[in-house]
Amino acid sequence: MLFMLAYLQFVPLFTAFFVALILLVVMTPLAHQFGLVDQPTARKRHAGIVPLTGGVAIFMAVLVASVATDVWMKNNPLFFTASAFVVLLGMLDDRFDLSAKGRLMCQFGVASIMAWSAQNYITSLGSILGAEEVFLGIGGYFFTIVCVVGVINAFNMIYGIDGLAAGMSLVILLTLVGFLIATGNGVAIMEPLIIVAAIVPFLAFNLSWKGFKGNKIFMGDSGSMFVGLTIVWLLVDHTQGEGAAFRPITAVWLIGLPLMDMAAIMYRRARKGQSMLRPDRQHLHNIFMRAGLSSRKSLIAILALGACFCAVGILGEVYQVSEAIMFWGYMALLVVYSFVIQNIWNVLRFIKRVTA
Repeated sequence: MLFMLAYLQFVPLFTAFFVALILLVVMTPLAHQFGLVDQPTARKRHAGIVPLTGGVAIFMAVLVASVATDVWMKNNPLFFTASAFVVLLGMLDDRFDLSAKGRLMCQFGVASIMAWSAQNYITSLGSILGAEEVFLGIGGYFFTIVCVVGVINAFNMIYGIDGLAAGMSLVILLTLVGFLIATGNGVAIMEPLIIVAAIVPFLAFNLSWKGFKGNKIFMGDSGSMFVGLTIVWLLVDHTQGEGAAFRPITAVWLIGLPLMDMAAIMYRRARKGQSMLRPDRQHLHNIFMRAGLSSRKSLIAILALGACFCAVGILGEVYQVSEAIMFWGYMALLVVYSFVIQNIWNVLRFIKRVTA
């Protein structure tokens, strides 16, 4: 704990927190003025018209806190360049409902800033296939771009019930903080913590905590894509090179649940001959709610599952479990998860018969 306090800086955290808090209030009337609001539909079930400016407030808070306190900006100006583009993309999508293909092309452009311009790309996958380390060479640039787009969309897809994308981000970012401390990389803990500080006030509005009721705000596509980009940026940064805090396969487990849900849904859509980018109501949170859980109970259950995935990554790192076992274990779980999702209603009926 004392080791952590040596690197903990409270001014940037308080700055991010209060700037986000102020912007969340100030941007609400602007959201209505510029049409950045979400209205109830058959696929979006919520009460009333809700502002979609949560993600913009989170991004601006992180940017202001980083520039004002010189915590992160000095090392990663290109992170904010890429983030600004992805937030703008999300705002345009929230306002004008962009085509899936157009949005995807823009995301590839953002991913290219990270991989090519910032040189933050995956050079090694570790020893996931056995004793030999898998090096990607120049292919690492292209592999990273695909991974970044995948993670951005994975977080965009879990943005379906209050608190889910933000809550899952907190689980992953705080796990990352623990890894950085445990591996002697405490100097880098302000990177994820400053994001955490900006997300917390948003959750207060989004989940209508005591004192914040009646002021609901959604993260919007700008927010879900921003946190997705942030997380994949940090994970790549801290799994590559000699000073890596943990192994690449561990990073896969940290974001394992959002990735697994996205992969299973895309496979399901492809089997039905549907566009893999088409939105629907077949995600994990939709299934929990259709099975009878409330939105809040679904949130708790999914965050608990996400924490379990992180726990597997932590245990694998602590006990230095073979990377090949970690990799094939994840792939096996993905197959099982996909099968269950494809047959979820039969599975639920079977469980009800057994427990009746």
